[in-house]
Amino acid sequence: MLKLIKGGTLIDCTGKDPVHDAAVLIDGDKIVKVGTTATVTVTTPDVEVFDATGKTILPGLIDAHVHITGSGDPDRLKSLKELVPHMAIRTAQHAKTTLEAGITALRDAGGGFLVDVAVKQAINEGLIPGPRLQVACHGLSITGGHGDSRNGWPPEIEFKGRSVVDSPDEARRAAREQLRDGADHIKLHATGGVMSEGDVPTARGLTLEEMRAAIEEANNVGKKSMSHAQGSTGIKNAILAGINSIDHGFYLTDEIIELMIKKDVFLVPTLAAVHHIVVKGTEAGIPEYGVRKAREAQAAHLKSFKKALDAGVKIAMGTDAATPYNYHGKNMLELELMVSAGMTPKQALLATTKMAAELMGLLDKIGTVEEGKLADIVVASGNPLEDVTVLQPLENIKLVMKGGAVVVNRGVPFVMGA
Repeated sequence: MLKLIKGGTLIDCTGKDPVHDAAVLIDGDKIVKVGTTATVTVTTPDVEVFDATGKTILPGLIDAHVHITGSGDPDRLKSLKELVPHMAIRTAQHAKTTLEAGITALRDAGGGFLVDVAVKQAINEGLIPGPRLQVACHGLSITGGHGDSRNGWPPEIEFKGRSVVDSPDEARRAAREQLRDGADHIKLHATGGVMSEGDVPTARGLTLEEMRAAIEEANNVGKKSMSHAQGSTGIKNAILAGINSIDHGFYLTDEIIELMIKKDVFLVPTLAAVHHIVVKGTEAGIPEYGVRKAREAQAAHLKSFKKALDAGVKIAMGTDAATPYNYHGKNMLELELMVSAGMTPKQALLATTKMAAELMGLLDKIGTVEEGKLADIVVASGNPLEDVTVLQPLENIKLVMKGGAVVVNRGVPFVMGA
């Protein structure tokens, strides 16, 4: 069945100027023609025509750092006690909510009990709705570091959702285990963090040698790596070890930024994670140590983001969804925060489409509206090149299409026949 979206303003996210009175023709799961209503014509009556007049046509949106199995609850102890079947059901709901918000692809940063792998399989098999999903399985951490489930929790709680390693050989084996279990990329904790009680963001996590061993295993089978990296020492170690992205990046130095450009390393800033913790505070149930560390890091985080942006570091949008009050389906706040921190709306939109697709190794398939690519398309009210906040209200996301299939239609008129 052919589908035609016409009449709206197309922002194809290739970097070109918007196309007014645009038309996008879809055959099956692919985009087959892009132009204007004058140049894209269909004579067969066997076509569904969607009238996007007065609206904006965009590629499907992408979040390059989420935890799809997490809830956003400030009480992490509650989540550690959650039964695995309940986690799986809730994760399926997160996938559906995220997709219906116009986010058609996700890069996950680690979860427990291989629920992320199971949900990805269920999405791919058509059992449940959800975005295209790349998963990390269990993130690798040092004993007592950020990612070690025993860091700050009572000893009777054993959350077997991470891989704790303390040597290059252990890191190599753990990476192989994640890859065996279905990981699309390896997640490495290069530093301490905000929501782990027993360390600080500037603390070194995995050593350079440990990360290099794990990254070698990912690269050996053609896969990438991502890092939880906040302090300068750990960030530099991750880059030298061969990492593909620095996620968070609180304390970037000039030397680090130069290395990122030289080695083609992405920054995934996740400004929303710190933002929610600082705004909500202890009165909302977030532990004091997390609020204190977030407040201490926020100014440096924003400064590092702006320095990296000005220097030309590649930036992909990521939210760290599932951190306190950072809910799935509310991901588009990150664009507003990136613009407030120095991006233009166009840069923020490209970070959420083309750049995120490049980081995921999927730019040949998604991230822009171009002929030959998968038909992951969003039709939205308003113009995000003027105001990125128009993408936040769910009611403004009028049509979501994934692989040519309409996921949700909130009032876009359509008829059969051209």
